[in-house]
Amino acid sequence: MDPFEEHRDHLGAVAFRMLGSRSDADDAVQEAWLRLNRSDVGEVRNLRGWLTTVIAHICLDVLRTRGTRREEPLDTDGDLATTEAVDPEQQAVLADSIGIALLVVLQTLSPPERLALVLHDMFDVPFAEIGPIVGRSPNAAAQLAARARRRVRGRAVDPDGLENERRRVVEAFLAAARAGDFDALLAILHDDVVLRVDATAAPTGQPVMVHGASDVAASARMFAANARHADLALVDGSAGLVVAPEGRLALVLQFVVERRSITRIAITADEDRLGRLELAILG
Repeated sequence: MDPFEEHRDHLGAVAFRMLGSRSDADDAVQEAWLRLNRSDVGEVRNLRGWLTTVIAHICLDVLRTRGTRREEPLDTDGDLATTEAVDPEQQAVLADSIGIALLVVLQTLSPPERLALVLHDMFDVPFAEIGPIVGRSPNAAAQLAARARRRVRGRAVDPDGLENERRRVVEAFLAAARAGDFDALLAILHDDVVLRVDATAAPTGQPVMVHGASDVAASARMFAANARHADLALVDGSAGLVVAPEGRLALVLQFVVERRSITRIAITADEDRLGRLELAILG
């Protein structure tokens, strides 16, 4: 077998966790192949390690480039599907392998933090090798990973001890929305529930407010197609949902839960507002 092909899956896994997009990961792997073919690796004893370093540098450059330009806005009218160039089923399998929420939260980290956390915690790369990639000492690289780890894990704001209950209710909402189960949605919505949708998320381009369990449940059923891209996450310290086609954050749903019923739902897609939310994975 071609030596590069022996490591292609590993490189793809590293790139996907770093970049959160299958198409970007494929491009990074192709660039790694080109660099291998332009290099003299005759004396390289650990080709896997060498290629891992190469793919890390490539991904770091991509992440830094992303940070210097605004992302193209995602189409939020209708199903937030991936582009035709990406197989949605394959993308879903990849996202499910590490969790949509984790992919989203990783995007909130700085490129060096993300690289240090992914390489060390997911692929057991020692900090002595990570340090030179990010231009830091091994100890500084370890500190980057530790800081990233704290941000990824977050901490639930739970003064009343009811966060587990909120989580179960939000999980039930997601399951019912995915199934388009109107009755199951009604069962967890308060009679006077209010749904607020910001202008960016609303198909009309104007903020929308929906009142009452029946109307909100009907709206939630229309969320079913997008729900396949959704995952539970901590949003500002409380259980919520992130929606991320191709691993890129498009929507956040926040909930107010009282006595096991949802009384408020807020759907946000505004880029600036999303950037101010504190996101973490649910432990």
